[in-house]
Amino acid sequence: MTTSPVDTQTKDGPARAGGRPGIALTVIAACQLMVVLDATIVNIALPHIQDALSFSTTDLSWVLSAYTLTFGGLLLLGGRAGDILGRRRVFMAGILLFTFASLLGGFAQEPWHLLAARALQGVGGAIASPTSLALITTTFPEGPERNRAFGVFAAVSAGGGAIGLLAGGLLTEWLDWRWVLFVNVPIGLLIAFLAPRYIAESERHPGRFDIAGAATSTLGMAALVYGFIRASEEGWKDSLTIGSFVSAVVLLVAFAVVESRAKEPITPLRMFADRNRSGTYVIMLSLAAAMFGMFFFIVLWVQNVLGYSPIQSGLAFLPVTFAIGGGAALAQRLLPVIGPKPFMVTGATLTGTGLFWLTFISSDSSYVSGVLGPMLLFGFGMGLNFVTLTLTAVSGVAQHEAGAASGLLNATQQVGGSLGLSILVTIFGTASREEGERQLPDFMAKATPEQQAEAMKTKELPAPWGHEVLTSGISSAFMAAVAMVLIALVTAVLVIRVRKSDLEALSGRAEAAGPVA
Repeated sequence: MTTSPVDTQTKDGPARAGGRPGIALTVIAACQLMVVLDATIVNIALPHIQDALSFSTTDLSWVLSAYTLTFGGLLLLGGRAGDILGRRRVFMAGILLFTFASLLGGFAQEPWHLLAARALQGVGGAIASPTSLALITTTFPEGPERNRAFGVFAAVSAGGGAIGLLAGGLLTEWLDWRWVLFVNVPIGLLIAFLAPRYIAESERHPGRFDIAGAATSTLGMAALVYGFIRASEEGWKDSLTIGSFVSAVVLLVAFAVVESRAKEPITPLRMFADRNRSGTYVIMLSLAAAMFGMFFFIVLWVQNVLGYSPIQSGLAFLPVTFAIGGGAALAQRLLPVIGPKPFMVTGATLTGTGLFWLTFISSDSSYVSGVLGPMLLFGFGMGLNFVTLTLTAVSGVAQHEAGAASGLLNATQQVGGSLGLSILVTIFGTASREEGERQLPDFMAKATPEQQAEAMKTKELPAPWGHEVLTSGISSAFMAAVAMVLIALVTAVLVIRVRKSDLEALSGRAEAAGPVA
């Protein structure tokens, strides 16, 4: 049996340590909050990280991808480790590794230092996050008490993004960008201190680790992402670019072979046999690709073009967070009545419309005229899909495999976001380079000697020419993001089929579902 990050159908009974379930829930929720907000808390600090460590704009995307690739690639293996080795033990190991990696990242002096630390954070998160949800089933008895605990967990997962945006802004502006990483250290140490005192160890289950599957999938996706980012800087004929793509193909084919032969695969290929489930994974992959790109590029635009401070940037993204929550709430209420397909189609349409609106962004746009409306449309559309995709992924799956199905959806979201961001960054790099060549004659004619010297040093044009370059690249990237969402829309229309049994199954699950983090 393959167990996954959200397999709540465990046979373990409730077991308590210290008789303080409230504290136990606080510890578990704190872990999930720390892991979930780590992506957004770093997002706001990206321009400052770029300046401090001399990242190029294309390489900067690795600050996000290094984390999400290892997190998504090892998520299912982390859940499996908790079943085999004991969930509390694995939970603590993941937290300590995440904490140590955060400390290393905060002290980074070179780009590769930070990227290595972010990858190690992803490993720690992949170990701790799936185990934290499973621990609820061993800490709280089945019934209202466990349902309330799951509700708290879902709320933390849904709100973590917004908290991360605000926290990232406050820490970056009031202290330093390094504190978006340092802040995890005291929290992680406190969680590791309290966990053995208030959370009981779970029963171990015999099983095998699919190390080969986890390694080939994670390394294969990393090679694919590297290939795209390398192509944006060195071109498609570069030897390392070609080598990366060849390595990616070899590793991903090896992954498929390993999974087809493994007795306990990390990714059961039978999960793709159902057309609705396969379609769901494709839709999530496409939407996550667009979502990661939207956050990445808008953060750069509002800080570099509008001149927003980190706090202002965090506040600027709050409307999209509320829009996601509103869409998710509506889907949760009406999904059992009208089924998943209308929400998938409508959600993808709204998301794509918002992204298409963003392609008209210019260096003269304001926050209200340029990004607020598109972000609200985008967020509401994503919210409609989050709950819908989660529930469709587990519809028709045996109870003991529900965790594998939904865990695979979560992994698809993380890996798809990394892959999509790398593709968008490649398009951004090409478009901005072409725009830079168009702006260069005017810059050379009008710039001061000091500006010219600085441009030669940084290899980037200053404002206002640099704003034109950045905005042109972002606009092109959003056009590609529209194409990604179009894939999701076509999949929803042509692949997803709703059966009466699906609606009956969804009616019992929608009450407990929450937005995907």
